[in-house]
Amino acid sequence: MSEALAYSPSFKRPADVLRLRRRRRRRRARSPPGAPSPERRNGGTPLPASRTPAARRKGPRTPPGAPPERRRRRESRKGPAPGAADAGASCTFPGSCSPRLRREAAIRALSSVEEEDFVWEGDLFSDEQTVPTLTDSPRAPLSTPEAKLPANTDFPADWSMKTRILFTSPYPFTWADHLKAQEEAQGIVQHCRVIPATLPQSIQEPRSCTELRCAFQQNLVYWIHPSLSWIPLFPRMGADRKIAGKSSPWSQDEGLQQMLMSEWALSFTSLYNLLKAKLCPYFYLCTSQFTVLFRAAGVAGSDVITAVMSPTTRGLREAMRIEGIEFSLPLVEEARSSRKQKMKETLQDEGEEQKEFESDEDEDDEGFSWLQEMGVQDKIKKPDRISIKLQKEKQEVRLDHKPESIVLVKGLNTFTLLNFLINCKSVVAAAGPQAGLPPTLLAPVSFRGAAMQMLKARSMNVKSRSGSGFKERYSLEITGPIMPHSVHSLTTLLKSAQRGAFSGVLYAHEPTAVFNTDARAEKVLNKETVRKDLENCGLHQDTLKQLIQTAVLGKSVIRQLNMSDYRYTWTF
Repeated sequence: MSEALAYSPSFKRPADVLRLRRRRRRRRARSPPGAPSPERRNGGTPLPASRTPAARRKGPRTPPGAPPERRRRRESRKGPAPGAADAGASCTFPGSCSPRLRREAAIRALSSVEEEDFVWEGDLFSDEQTVPTLTDSPRAPLSTPEAKLPANTDFPADWSMKTRILFTSPYPFTWADHLKAQEEAQGIVQHCRVIPATLPQSIQEPRSCTELRCAFQQNLVYWIHPSLSWIPLFPRMGADRKIAGKSSPWSQDEGLQQMLMSEWALSFTSLYNLLKAKLCPYFYLCTSQFTVLFRAAGVAGSDVITAVMSPTTRGLREAMRIEGIEFSLPLVEEARSSRKQKMKETLQDEGEEQKEFESDEDEDDEGFSWLQEMGVQDKIKKPDRISIKLQKEKQEVRLDHKPESIVLVKGLNTFTLLNFLINCKSVVAAAGPQAGLPPTLLAPVSFRGAAMQMLKARSMNVKSRSGSGFKERYSLEITGPIMPHSVHSLTTLLKSAQRGAFSGVLYAHEPTAVFNTDARAEKVLNKETVRKDLENCGLHQDTLKQLIQTAVLGKSVIRQLNMSDYRYTWTF
């Protein structure tokens, strides 16, 4: 009874409609060429032309003597005939179609799309039961052609942290499953002893290639401090829900908090010393409020040690100034220089005299000189210095928690930043689920107090309908704190194992997307000398070659990475 009240008698569920359409296609494929038309009844007698459904639908509703304008208006209002969907007509203007026609048009569009043009997207490692969503294939380009760069043998370094990568390929990923104990041990040894894995361009039998499987294990290793298996330590920003309810015995024990912070300070100092000695290329410091990326001299095109911090607040920047840390706001300065350049070009176009643009302080003092030229300087009240200062502070506060608030620290100021972060109380949450928990340190190489952890990898084989049959689809998912060197190393392995044909969807930790901001060096660097100085940093030479390039992505990150015929294309 409830079902009869909920639906009209003529309503059909989308699944039933799709099932009927598949049945009709199979029936038409099985029927012989000379089969009778469905319009024939009673032993093959055709229906009269006036009694066919098409003729009844086309019957005029406008009186025969009505003017043509009235007939056209009536036809435009009523829209297409009710049977147009069955006859193959399309609904050009959705607003003029009935709900039934729009529903049938959507079902017909879904049934005509090849299933191989989509991939299922979902968190395979999530404890929560989430419904996967249907998204465009990573092979499909974005709608904006500017976001797609030309094909190349390599892709630019992306300094944002990744939380998940989903690779798909026409070839199976069975070589990544069920590593033997000896292969797993060999991969860990190769990582600790920094033994590079050299693979051929194409591997015919990846599943039986021991070198490939050991190298895969080697590239899943990362180092973290602190290491608490029952608490997710990355990402830290916005992770209160995941950490809530977890056991935290240090939250009410000040002695235990001091002990954790003391061990953390030793690990942080050890990492910085490795960075200074060029034995570690970079590392991340993750707090509940911001993230810091430290990079060694020569990495990302800089001739000195650099540190980028994002997002920041006015209070944090003011505290850094008080500690004597010199820093810059690269995105703010870039926008300011671009604005000044446009003003110069405007003056030149108008034929006015070229003027030097002075600093903001000079503009505050002389910004009202034009009032004197007009002779009205006494009639208009000029703002005082306090009002100007308040206006500046208001503009600076607007940057808080935005990508434009990124801070760049260079050279010896990074050591001052180290001491500042060790003694800064804001790096540790004072309340909430993360209270008393030290920041997370992530690095590609081992350091004092660090624990070795592995990225999670899982491969799947999915059968999807393609035409009249089924087609195998293969995918490999990597989850965890995926650092830039891991992205390059994994794609290098896939290039050999998947015969130069794969696609990847990269999920970035959005607060770190701004780390691709250019930290340009003050002098031209010799890349060969830089690579020689960093040859003991623990990375493969090809990966190191990518990471020493100057950052070119700005505030963008690579969202999709495709390889075809051993050449890369990527989209933002």
